[in-house]
Amino acid sequence: MRNLSLKALYLPDQKRILLDKDLPPLKHRWNEAHEIGHDIIPWHAGMILGDTEQTLTPACHQIMEAEANFAAGQLLFLADRFLAEAIGSAPSLALVKGLSKGFGNTMTSTLWRFVEQAHGGRPIVALVTGHPHPTRRKPDFDAANPCRYCVESPMFRERFGALKERELFAAIVGYCGAQSGGSLGQSEVVLSDRNGDPHLFNFETFFNRHEALTLGCWMKPYANPKAVASLR
Repeated sequence: MRNLSLKALYLPDQKRILLDKDLPPLKHRWNEAHEIGHDIIPWHAGMILGDTEQTLTPACHQIMEAEANFAAGQLLFLADRFLAEAIGSAPSLALVKGLSKGFGNTMTSTLWRFVEQAHGGRPIVALVTGHPHPTRRKPDFDAANPCRYCVESPMFRERFGALKERELFAAIVGYCGAQSGGSLGQSEVVLSDRNGDPHLFNFETFFNRHEALTLGCWMKPYANPKAVASLR
C-alpha cells in the first residue's frame, strides 16, 4: 500500500479492507465506508480496486472514486437523516461541529456533506486549507494553490464559480488570527457574482490543529459596495 501511495485497499476475494496504519483513527470510518462502497456498486466488481491512474484511465478512476464516496456518504450520514437534521438550523460551523459529533464522523467530512446536501438552494462554499495566518503556514505552502479542497453548493458554483480559490483564501487571511487551535475568526465578506454584483457573505474559520475549515454562507445582496472592498 505504501509503495502505491494508497490510504486504503479493498481485497474483494478476501472481503478485507486494509488501511494505512498512519491514518488518524477518525478517518478510518470514511475509508472503510469508501471501500465498502466499491464492494456494493455492481459495476465496480472485477476492477482491480486500489489501482492507480497508470492502470485505470483517469476518467474511469474519477467516476469510480466519486461513486464510492457517494456510497460512503449515504452510509455514514444515514441517507436522508443528515439532511433532515442539518436543514432545520441556520448554517454555521457550530452546527457542523454538532452534526459531526452526532453522526460520529470527522468535522471535515461533515462540512463537505453539509455544503453538498444542506445548502437549501443558497450559495455556500467551504474551504479546507492549512493555517491561513502567514506565521503559521508550513514550509511547503503553495500560494498559487492554497486550498486542499473547495466545496461549492450548486448555487454558489452557478453564481460565484468564476472566483479563484486563491481569491477566496485571500479573503480568509484578512480576518483569521494566529491561534494554534479553535476558532480563527469570523467576518462579513463581500463577493461579486458573475455579473459583477456584490453580495454579503458570513465567513468563519476553525482550526483543528491539522486543517483550517472555513464555511462561507450567502446573506444578502450588498447595497453599499463602496464601503467594503469587494472580491472579484
